[in-house]
Amino acid sequence: MKFRNFKAVPKMIFGRGAFNQLDEVLAAERKSDEDFVVFLVDDVHQGKPLEGRIPAKAHDKIIWVNVDEEPSTIQVDALTEEVQAFNSKLPVSVVGLGGGSTMDLAKAVSLMLTNPGGSAMYQGWDLIKVAAVHHIGIPTISGTGAEASRTAVLCGPERKLGLNSDFTVFDQIIMDPELIAGVPVDQWFYTGMDCYIHCIESLEGTFLNEYSKAFGEKSLELCREVYLDDHPEKDDKLMMASYMGGMSIAYSQVGACHALSYGLGYVLGYHHGIGNCIAFNVLEEFYPAGVAEFRTMMEKHNITLPKDICKDLPDETIARMVKVAKSLGPLWHNVYGDGWEEKVTDEMLTKLYRRI
Repeated sequence: MKFRNFKAVPKMIFGRGAFNQLDEVLAAERKSDEDFVVFLVDDVHQGKPLEGRIPAKAHDKIIWVNVDEEPSTIQVDALTEEVQAFNSKLPVSVVGLGGGSTMDLAKAVSLMLTNPGGSAMYQGWDLIKVAAVHHIGIPTISGTGAEASRTAVLCGPERKLGLNSDFTVFDQIIMDPELIAGVPVDQWFYTGMDCYIHCIESLEGTFLNEYSKAFGEKSLELCREVYLDDHPEKDDKLMMASYMGGMSIAYSQVGACHALSYGLGYVLGYHHGIGNCIAFNVLEEFYPAGVAEFRTMMEKHNITLPKDICKDLPDETIARMVKVAKSLGPLWHNVYGDGWEEKVTDEMLTKLYRRI
């Protein structure tokens, strides 16, 4: 038997105030006065206190990115071209500062600066052939696990799918719980539930092993302390839950909820966090205990999800979502094991979407 040779983030800093060490981290990458850094920053922080704390030099470039829509290959290619137009040389680092979407954009841009062609060419598993520019992830909202994962999830011309490769993994992450304070409650909940659902899908999947189980169980415990117990250190705990949830699925896989959510995101434009919540809420037959606990968390935090969003959609719209969900073979393999192709039919997926 051959086991997977998994690459993890090699360097990380965790702790309140850790963001203040970013300048020091970047100094180690700057070898000459001409070396420059590109900062991709969620535009929600523009004009806010965090903007003044970004350690950008005069010859660095800050790009404010908008993630109101799901990240796309078109957006990645445009950002890559903007960096190339700014300087003919490669940056010594690309820093992603924001939520999962912003960090995925930073990963993708760092890859496309060194790999030819458009990013849509690399949607899939292990298609990237050249190492990325050094890249750093700094979450300002926690839950997606993007800081730990080997993928940059993008909406492309055919489907929503990640740039999955060992080269995608961040070279450095900085996890500062102070940065996630003050996130709006609904966004805090939806993004945190991405982590919770990662754990449920990993722990109940056929790919489960002791590595992913160890991270998944601890992450799930932390999620419960955050969303059920309202722990006084909930920001610190959620940040670690996010990282450990990402590590859990890195050596296993997500499942039915993420497959359906990708269809909702690609066709209807739902953001990943809320898309996961909407899909998970109808998956009692797959994850009965997890869905019941999820609903308790929703009630505790006064979260109301959209309902019947797919009930009356045209058949062709449902068919597009079914095509996206069905194409995610590794996710369904984790749900059903070998022979999943016989169980994941258009009819089965259509019924699930019609319940959403």
